[in-house]
Formats: sequence, C-alpha cells, structure tokens
Amino acid sequence: MNHLRYFQGRDPRQVECAIIGTGGFGRSFLSQARHVKGLSCRIAVDREIGIAARALHSVGVGAALIAECADTAAARIAWQAGQSIAAADLAVVADLPFDVVLEATGNPEAGARHARLAIEADKHVIMVTKETDSVIGPILARLASERGRVVSPVDGDQPSLLIGLATWAEAIGFEIVAAGKSSEYDFVFDPAMDSITSNGKTVSVAGFADWIDAKARDWTDVTETRARIAAALPQRAVPDLCEMTVVANALGLHPDRADLHAPIARITEVADLMAVRENGGVLDKPAVLDVFHCLRLPGEPSFAGGVFVTVTCRDDETWDMLREKGHVVARNGRTAMIGLPRHLLGLEAATTVFEVARLGASSGAEKPRPVIDLTAFADADLKAGTVLHAEGHHHSIAKVSGRMTPARPVTDDAPIPYYLAAGRALLRDVPAGQPILCGDVDLDEASELLRLRRMQDAIAPGDWT
Repeated sequence: MNHLRYFQGRDPRQVECAIIGTGGFGRSFLSQARHVKGLSCRIAVDREIGIAARALHSVGVGAALIAECADTAAARIAWQAGQSIAAADLAVVADLPFDVVLEATGNPEAGARHARLAIEADKHVIMVTKETDSVIGPILARLASERGRVVSPVDGDQPSLLIGLATWAEAIGFEIVAAGKSSEYDFVFDPAMDSITSNGKTVSVAGFADWIDAKARDWTDVTETRARIAAALPQRAVPDLCEMTVVANALGLHPDRADLHAPIARITEVADLMAVRENGGVLDKPAVLDVFHCLRLPGEPSFAGGVFVTVTCRDDETWDMLREKGHVVARNGRTAMIGLPRHLLGLEAATTVFEVARLGASSGAEKPRPVIDLTAFADADLKAGTVLHAEGHHHSIAKVSGRMTPARPVTDDAPIPYYLAAGRALLRDVPAGQPILCGDVDLDEASELLRLRRMQDAIAPGDWT
C-alpha cells in the first residue's frame, strides 16, 4: 500500500491536533508531529499548565511562541496569533478549530471526561488511554458516530497494530489461530549468571539453562517448567490484558483463558506454542487472543513489544519455501507466525490521525461492541475499606490482577471492570482467589466513567450491529 497516496492524496489540508497528557506517548507525538507533512499539533494539555508548556518547549517550540492559557479567551487570542498553547483543561481549548484530540493521560476517569468533551465539541478522538477504552470504548465510538466523528485506537500502541495485522491476515485468506503481542519487557536469560532480567529486575533461575532450548519436549511441559523456575518474575500484567480487551471488542475474539497463557517463549517458538493442542500447542481452541514473554539471550534481537498472528499452514510446499526464507514455522509445519516486532508510540500515531481526520475511519473497528470486560480479581485477602488505588507506570492495583471475562452490565453480582474499581473503596471483604464484584465496591454515581458505562450497558446486544 502506498501510504502517501492513501493518507495524503485525497485531502491535502493540514490536520490540527491537541494532545492531552504529555508523558512518554504524548511527548513523542509532539516531537514527531513537527516532522510530518500536513500535520500540526500546537495544543498541549496536562494537569498543570507548566507541565504542558515544558513539553512543548522540550520538542523545540521557542518559549516566546508558547502561550500558557488559563481561559478560553486567552486560548482564542493565542490561536489567532499562531502560538502554541499550553493548558490544564481541555475545556479551555475545546472550541478552537482543530480536528483531533489525542487522549493520552492514562487516567480512566479523566479519559472519559476528555472523550465526552471532545465528542461534544465535534472533534475526532484518538484513545491512547486504553484504560478508559477497556471500560467504555464501544459507547464512545457510538456517541462519536452519531455526530459524524470517529473514536479510534492509535497506531503506535499494540491494540491498533494488532487489529491491523489480524484484519490484513483475514483479508488475504489466512485462518488465524491466535493473535496477540509480546509483553512490554523481555525475559533476558544470562547463561553465565544463571539469571533472568526483566523490567530492571534480575532473579536467579537455577536449572533454566536446561529449558532454554525446548528440544523435542511437549510444549505444555516447556511452558510450565519455565514459568515455575522463573516464578519470582511477574508473568501476568494488567496492561497486556487491557490491550487484548480493546482488541476483543474490536474484532470479536476471545481469550483461550481468562488470564491468558502468557508463556515464556523465544520468538522462533511462537508458531509452535500458539497452536491448538491437537497440533502440539497450548491452546484449547483456535481464533483466540494471547501474549508471550519474549525470551532471549543478551544481545539477541527483541520482539519489542510487537504484535503477531499465528496462522494455519494449508500448503506444505509453500510453507517449506517460506521457512527456508526465515519465516517462523512450527516444527510440525502446521502453524506459522507472522509478526510485526515494533510499536513506536507517538512516533507513528500520525497514520491514525490522518485516517480519522481525512478518511473519517477508525484504525480499529467501525462499530466496536462489548464482548469482553477486563475485570478485577483478588490475589490476596482484601479488607473492607481498602482503597483500590491504580498506581505506577502500568496503572495497576496492588494485590489485584485482571481477567478477561465476558462483558456484563454493571450489576451487584457482576465482576467489576478493573478500571471502574480504580480509586474506589471496598464495601466488604473480598477473599483471595475471588473476583471483585460491582457490589463489593463503593461506586461513585457522579463518575463520568460510570455514567457512560451505564449508558453502554443500556444498549441491547442486538443493537450493536
């Protein structure tokens, strides 16, 4: 596909954007936008005006060209003067004549408010904040569509990239066995130290060297043994399940198990592992979502948090030829892996910006629907009164993991969506090993996230088509 013709040939006008949240993703987008023909991002919004202003300055905007705006009048004056605008609230800039809001705060409640404000201001919305998307993505897309606007996931993050890869595979006639991504952090095995390092943590893994090569062993034995030896490292991450939830609601795919298999695997093993059991893999059924932890030696290439599909090999001669060319094919020749070993955050978000603004299309599904909820699960005994704070880079709740479960309306006996629980107190004790139910949590009826979720729940399943 000729991307220049596809994105720029039909509509040469400049697309104006606003970024909300100037952390890693937001700042990388601000930086790259300065080099993209036909794209401008001169509005930055963060929780403090000064943070937004510093982000603009850090990517090369001169201090004299940055206007710190606390009200709509100042923002209008700055826009007319051609200045870049730093603000602490989307409401200050929402009425300016730009096209696209990129919501990148990572805060589920803030993301809900910002998406609603943007849609009401007739802007397209790119939901970088997957935490919000996992709870109310379908209703946001529906509300935007009613106004002739688009809500989309973003190229540069795994949900959009995986949706793209999976639909490409389907379009050219592949039968998808599994679709997924590698986890954010590799498992780097050092044979000299008999250790594995992941996300800055190094643990001793005595005996792992005997399992770095699977040899002819059963894949279930390989994955279970590796997981046991490396048990000191986290092997499930809420962000991975959150991203797969967004994909599930776009493509209608389900996980094979609620917490995913998440095997520790070398890149060359993915085709073997992400196959159904009758073909030697670990999956109970085909057409499912999963992740793997990229196992490698120091100095070996990473999968870089990229995305993959495994597909059925229908013609032995063709796949023998492709294996010889370096493609990853299972040792029994029945499954192959096709991967995209990258996700470049804000550096590649421009393709989604152009897709929504120039083509009126989402990088995800045209009509996502509630298929899967990312729900909260107690990993330890939790006492009534405990506040479920979502903290850190991964926005995870201490002693609470995630599960991908069939989507259900928010009722007292239903498992609570993970990010709907975030920041709320428990009304009663929840024992370890149990899902946290909506009735266990002191929900705030003033919450924008909850209000929109109730709106989503009120739509009958048949009305999403």
